[in-house]
Amino acid sequence: MNLDRAVLAFAGLVVLAGLALGYWVTPWFYLLSAFAGLNMLQAAFTGFCPAAMIFKLLGVRPGNAFK
Repeated sequence: MNLDRAVLAFAGLVVLAGLALGYWVTPWFYLLSAFAGLNMLQAAFTGFCPAAMIFKLLGVRPGNAFK
């Protein structure tokens, strides 16, 4: 798995986890999904993604997600 796919998978997991926890635990967890969405929007405009930096430090190889 390359860096782009790892970031997309992680973002999707955070959104789904926020939705599930918001439904079954407390509606406050919907904020987790909102935070993930805002972070993806911010990364699209600025190119800065904290998750990508963490995955890069963990040794995930760079690459293009959509060839």
